[in-house]
Amino acid sequence: MTTVEQAGAQAERVLTEIERVVVGKREALELVLLGFLADGHVLIEDFPGLAKTLIARSFAQVLDMKFARIQFTPDLMPSDVTGSSIFNQRAGDFEFRPGCRSAR
Repeated sequence: MTTVEQAGAQAERVLTEIERVVVGKREALELVLLGFLADGHVLIEDFPGLAKTLIARSFAQVLDMKFARIQFTPDLMPSDVTGSSIFNQRAGDFEFRPGCRSAR
């Protein structure tokens, strides 16, 4: 069983490791880590070129997770990311077609 002190120490190690690459964004890094710990979602918004992808990729590496980037456009639909079931007339049944997120 993990104690609060152990979890805090592990969180600090994660942040320290990521700060080796992402400099000057401690508050943003803490908020992203809180999103992971809360099993939630995080939307990282900032101006172009200010390390949003680097932050996400760094967390994925440090936490041994997969990373995939999706370039959002105004016409992107949720099913483009997650995939959807398409009716196959030959088989007479629905088949799942993965989107860009589930294909990786």
